[in-house]
Amino acid sequence: MTPAISTPQGFDLILPYLRPIEALIQDSGVSEIMVNGGTGRVFIERHGAMEETGITISEKNLQVAVRNIARSLSGEISPEKPILDARLPDGSRVAAVFPPCSVGGTTLTIRKFQTHRFTLQEMLRIGSLTAPMADCLRSAVLAKENILISGGTGTGKTTLLNALAGFIPPEERVVLIEDTSEIQIHHANLVRFEARRERENVPAVTIRDLLKATLRHRPDRIVLGEVRGAEAFDLLQAFNTGHSGSLSTIHANSAPQALSRFTNCALESDVNLPYKAIRGNIAESLHLLVHIERRQRRRYVAAIERVSGFDPDGDKYHLECLHSSGGPA
Repeated sequence: MTPAISTPQGFDLILPYLRPIEALIQDSGVSEIMVNGGTGRVFIERHGAMEETGITISEKNLQVAVRNIARSLSGEISPEKPILDARLPDGSRVAAVFPPCSVGGTTLTIRKFQTHRFTLQEMLRIGSLTAPMADCLRSAVLAKENILISGGTGTGKTTLLNALAGFIPPEERVVLIEDTSEIQIHHANLVRFEARRERENVPAVTIRDLLKATLRHRPDRIVLGEVRGAEAFDLLQAFNTGHSGSLSTIHANSAPQALSRFTNCALESDVNLPYKAIRGNIAESLHLLVHIERRQRRRYVAAIERVSGFDPDGDKYHLECLHSSGGPA
C-alpha cells in the first residue's frame, strides 16, 4: 500500500530545513525519525519497527538545519546550550543535542504526533488485548477504580490511556494534566493543564503545582499523562480525598516494578511519612495495574493485576492477576 503523502500540520515551519527527509516527514506510516550524531545516518520507526533508511545528512547541513529549526520554534541551541526540546503546533516533538554533549556530531529526533485515537474496540480487533481484558478495563473505569498503566518506551501506554478515557461518563468533569500536551481525550467537560519549563525570568510550573491546583477545579476524574517524580505523592493524596477513577501511566518493565517505581516517586516528595505508611496508602488507593509489552512489532496488554494489599512485615504488595497474555506467537 502506498503511504499517504501530506505535510503534517505545523511541519511547514521546519520542512524547508529538512529536505533530505521530507518524504519521511510526509509518510503517514512513519512515527519517528532519528538522525544519529557522528554518522548522520537516518533511522525511522514505521508501524512499530525500527528501520535504517539509507539516507545520510552531513554534520554541517544538520547543524545548520537544527539551528534554523530552533529559531523557527522560538528556541535556541548552541555548544553552550546544547539541548533542544521543542514542540510543533500539532504536538509533534523535535529534540536535538549538539556536540560536545552529542559525541561525534549532532543528533536529531522527530516524534510525529499521532492523530488517530484508538478505541478499545479497535485494540481488541488488532489483538492488543483479549475480550475479557477489554470487559475488565471497561468495568473498572465505570466503577471509578484508580488505574495505573505501566510499560516500557513505545509500548502504547498513552494509546491505552486514551482508549480507557473514552469510557468516562459524559456527565463527569475531567482534568487532564500533562508535561507536554499530546493526549487526545474527547470529552464535553474537559480541562487541560500543561506544565511549563523554567525560562529566563519565567518560573517553572510543575506537574505537582498543577495537581495541587486541580483539586480547586472540582474534578470528577484526574488523568495524569505520566508519573515521573514527586507528583506521585500528590496523585496518591488525590486518590485518598475522593477523586476516584483516576488514570495515569508510568515507565516500568513489569507490574511489580511499576509499584516500586510509584513508591520511589512518592518518596521523592520529601513528605514526612514512613516508608511503609506510603506503601500501605498505595495498596489501599491504587486498584488496578495494567502492564503493556511490545514484541514482534506488536503492542499488547500482558497483564491486568489487582492491588489487593500490602504486607508490612514482608515489605511487599499483594497482587492478584486478573488476566494475562503471552502476546503474539
